[in-house]
Amino acid sequence: MSRHPEVKWAQRADKVFITVMLSDSKDAKVNLEPEGVFSFSGTAGNNQYELKLELFDKVVVEESKINIGVRSIFCILEKDEKVWWKKLLRGDGKVPHYVKVDWDKWVDEDEDKGAGDLDLGGMDFSNFGNMGGMGGMGDMMGGMGGMGGMDEFEDSDDEGQEATKPAYKAEGDAKPEEHDAGTSEKNNAEASA
Repeated sequence: MSRHPEVKWAQRADKVFITVMLSDSKDAKVNLEPEGVFSFSGTAGNNQYELKLELFDKVVVEESKINIGVRSIFCILEKDEKVWWKKLLRGDGKVPHYVKVDWDKWVDEDEDKGAGDLDLGGMDFSNFGNMGGMGGMGDMMGGMGGMGGMDEFEDSDDEGQEATKPAYKAEGDAKPEEHDAGTSEKNNAEASA
């Protein structure tokens, strides 16, 4: 039985960003159909992963792009109509537990400035439409190009922060008994004089 990988998504008026979170994936295959059907299959470790998402609306396969990295498969899907979707998937059912909002890429509709506001870290993208084969995509492993810049998409709370040493009390803040014993006796003698 196959498993479902975690999927993160975000959108702009003209694009949908889908990231399949699967480290060290092998034989990754992605299929995108103009009707808005996104399919993924691949292996990681001894496990087979598959998913099929029926997207909210149609997409333009020829203008959509993909990058298969070491830790994830990142896709930029061009929407057929440049409007904000109410949700990622069509239908009225509950969203599967493995589909989550990608808050790192999310922008509210009233703050949308296009995809230019998203730092792609120099990733090399291949077009879905130029891959050949079924549904305009085919085997995704051939001709994928480099995967540089993927480290910038790693979730890290310490980016841009310097490592610091644990805070110690300054010498003036320390209690007298924390210094050498003679200092405490000296202070007591001065206080009684």
